[in-house]
Parts: sequence; structure tokens; C-alpha cells
Amino acid sequence: MSSDGRKSSDALPPRLPLAGLLAVRHGESVSNVVFREAARAARPDESLAHRDARVPLTAGGREQAAALGRRLAALPEEERPDLVVCSPYARARETWEVAAEAWPGAPGALVDERLRDREMGAFELMTPLAIEARAPEEARRRATVGEWWYRPPGGESFPDVTLRVRDFLTELAAAAPGRRALLVAHDAVVVALGLVISGLGTPPPAEASRVPNASLTGWAGDGTRLRPAFFGDTAHLAGLDDPGTP
Repeated sequence: MSSDGRKSSDALPPRLPLAGLLAVRHGESVSNVVFREAARAARPDESLAHRDARVPLTAGGREQAAALGRRLAALPEEERPDLVVCSPYARARETWEVAAEAWPGAPGALVDERLRDREMGAFELMTPLAIEARAPEEARRRATVGEWWYRPPGGESFPDVTLRVRDFLTELAAAAPGRRALLVAHDAVVVALGLVISGLGTPPPAEASRVPNASLTGWAGDGTRLRPAFFGDTAHLAGLDDPGTP
């Protein structure tokens, strides 16, 4: 399967001897709200004072993270992660800290910079409308090459993210065979994981799949390879306000 669920029968999946893998996108962040409201109001002047790595969760994002922790705590013991690796970004670390409070006996988390969000370089924390207003030539180039292939000045394309995620996953599988891992990261990382796990020859998605905040994506392991089980599951968020996915 490709990262967005499309079948790729000729792909060669990598050897990944994990018992299972879960990946979660961080809960709703302050930047998610700013981007969503800017798009709704068609305002190009929205900006954030934070660095991207320091953007915190909203109150709603913390509620989502707590719900995530309760879901993980309720899993059967044989399905519960015994290893957690987190992005260094504040919104991912905060998601795990809140989730762990709702999960008695939760394992401690390792931090790995390869799970960070896609870097936007000169356009860090700029909304698409702001980029169109301030750098129209770059906005046109972005539209021409497509979001998957576009690399902003000083930033990363989705293939760049996929390269570092592949490196991380290869190291994880070698260091933790037979374990059940949970990765707390970002939408770009979740999409990249799907592409890497699908294997050599998997075509890139026509567009990056939407990954809801605090959603779970899972792969089941057979001791040799990982196979997709579910994508972007938000059942644990039922009853919470749904802000939408920016």
C-alpha cells in the first residue's frame, strides 16, 4: 500500500522486525489554529511570534492528548507500546507528556530529531496566503511543482522528510526488534512512515494525506515486516470539539 492507502503490488517492503508500530500526530497547536483561521478569513497577515520548534498546544490540544493517553492505557497488554520515541518539537513533547499522565505506567520517551516536522526554511510559520503575498514567485513555483516535491528556500520537501524518516526507521528496527513502538510526531512524518513501510517502488501520493491532530495510525508486525492496520484513527476523540484539520 502507498502512504495514502493506494495499492502498490510490485513494491518491495523493507525488513522491519518490530512487533507493531503506532504513530500519532501531535494535538491541536497554536499554529494549527492560526493557519485555519487565516484560511477561513482569507487573511495573509497572520503570523506567530514563536519559532516552529517551540509552538505549544492549545487547551483543546491538551484535551486531545489526554484522550489519546486514555486510549493507549486501555489497549490490551499485548498491543500496548513498550517503547516511545518523540519529536523534539514542543507540541509533540507536550502531547506525550499529557498523554503519559493519563496512562499509569507509561514508558518514558526517547527524543529523536529525525521525527521533527517538515522544515519550511524562509517560510517558517507563514501561511500559504502570506507566502503568496510576500513571495509570489515562490508561490507560483510551489503550485507548479506540487506540494510533494516543493522545497522552500532553506527548507525541506516531502522526499527530504522521507529520507530522514527512512534512516530513523531502519535504526529503530535494528535497535528494537520484537518491540511495539509509539512515535509522537507530525503529519509529514506519519505520511513519510507510510511511504517507507510500503517499500521500494511505492509511488508517492498524488497529494499528502490529511492526518488529523492527535490521530493514531498503526501497522501490525509479523516479526519480519509491518503491514498497515489503520490510518488517522480519531475514535478516542469522540465527544471533543472537532476543530478540523488544517
